[in-house]
Amino acid sequence: MTAPRVAVVLGGGGAKAAAHLGAAVALADAGIVPTHWIGTSMGSVVAVAMAGGADPAALLAAFGKVRRHEVLRRIPFALLRGIWAPAIFREAAFRRTIERLVTPRRFADLRSACTITAVERDTGRVVAFGSNGEDAPVLDALMGSCALPPWFRPAMVNGRAFCDGGIRTPMPLDLAEHLPVDLVIAIDVGPGFDEIGTPVLRPPPLLAAADTAIGWLMAGTTALMREQWNLKRNLPALLWVRPVNDRGATFALDRIAEYGRAGERAMRTALQEL
Repeated sequence: MTAPRVAVVLGGGGAKAAAHLGAAVALADAGIVPTHWIGTSMGSVVAVAMAGGADPAALLAAFGKVRRHEVLRRIPFALLRGIWAPAIFREAAFRRTIERLVTPRRFADLRSACTITAVERDTGRVVAFGSNGEDAPVLDALMGSCALPPWFRPAMVNGRAFCDGGIRTPMPLDLAEHLPVDLVIAIDVGPGFDEIGTPVLRPPPLLAAADTAIGWLMAGTTALMREQWNLKRNLPALLWVRPVNDRGATFALDRIAEYGRAGERAMRTALQEL
């Protein structure tokens, strides 16, 4: 019996992207080797790492050792400058963390097909990098895919400025529509209308308002993309996995291990039901 061809789509979610790695552990245990990884925002970091042959359990352990002060270093007086601040956090510290976690430096070095997305700042256009997309240095493309405003400044990729891909495609399902696969597994850890309860972290009120508004827009886009997939004909089967729905957990790095376990549990349950 021929093994099914599987594409995995990973949405953004900051620290909650640890659930992607837990899900990857469950996939590996089930003997499922995806032929194509697709990701955006922090999902793009996991997608590139997995396509490069990383061990998901080892990467999850390394991710769990990252401390907030290592990756989230404020630009001096950013909060005092208010609306005149270029961003809240320095991108250099975040880039150094990604360099430690992700080994490949070229898309050509990946073992599996991989596509990630970012949004071109000056046009609002969604740009795909990697397989079936534009070539670029991997670290540059990842920085562009993760440059979520107002937390980080846009990142330069191939001479153009890019922002977080999750702003336009929080779940980039459209990149999987025409792939030669039998099953698409979408792992959703981003904003959703199912997020309830007290936020895990509370930023200053103005940032919280912006974060909430962006989150609602992203949640609506995710729901629309899923609905459109289900309405179209002749598409691969879609398995939707929603491991975590914490509010305000983008920078909850102390919950990495918890989110990893949630992703593994959710994927094992989904595969059993499948």
